[in-house]
Amino acid sequence: MSFPPVQSSGPHAPNGSSVPVARHSAPGQRFVSLRERPKPPRPPAADDSRAGHPDQRIPKGSLSSEGVSWVAAHGGAGVSALTTALGGVDLGCRWPEPAQAEPARVMLVARTHAGGILAASRALNALREGRHPDGMRLIALVLVADSPGGLPGSLKRQVRTLRGIVPVHRIPWIPEWRLGKTPKKLPKQLVRLSAISDGAW
Repeated sequence: MSFPPVQSSGPHAPNGSSVPVARHSAPGQRFVSLRERPKPPRPPAADDSRAGHPDQRIPKGSLSSEGVSWVAAHGGAGVSALTTALGGVDLGCRWPEPAQAEPARVMLVARTHAGGILAASRALNALREGRHPDGMRLIALVLVADSPGGLPGSLKRQVRTLRGIVPVHRIPWIPEWRLGKTPKKLPKQLVRLSAISDGAW
C-alpha cells in the first residue's frame, strides 16, 4: 500500500484535470475562467450574522503540542500494541489532522521485514518532500521485530541507512503481542521508548 496522501503546501491540479483558463474579454471586463459561471447573489442567512465576512470565518485548527501520535507506515506495523502499552493516539496509516487538534509529535512505526522497511522509507521520503501537516514533528522511527531472532544482513544494512536519516528505536519480538496480550514486564527498549514518547528525553 502507498503511504496516506497528505495535502502538500499550495494547490496542485491532479493529472488529467482541466486547469481554468482565462479567455479574452472586451475592454473594461474582467477575465473569466472557462469553468466559471455567473451566479445570482446569495442573500445572507437569517441566522448567520457573519455571512459575507470571510475574515470572520472560524479559523482552521492546528496540531496539539500535547501527547504523541503513533503513525503506521503500513498495515500491521504494531501501532495498536504500542499505543496500548505506552499511551498516545493511534492514527493508523495517516498523519495527524490539524482540524482535530491531534498531537504534533509523531512516532512512525514499521515492522522489520523488507516490506516494512520499504514502507518506512517511503514515509520518510514523503516527509522530506514536505507532504505533511504544518507543525508536525517526527520524533523517531520505531522498528518492531517481525519474528524472533536477528535480522538478515541485507535488512541490517537498510536499518543502518535509516539510522543516518532519523533516530531509530528497535523493539524486540514480544510473544504476548502475538496473542493480543500485554507483557507483564515491559522490555527495556519499551521503557526507554516510553520516556521518549512522554517527552522526558
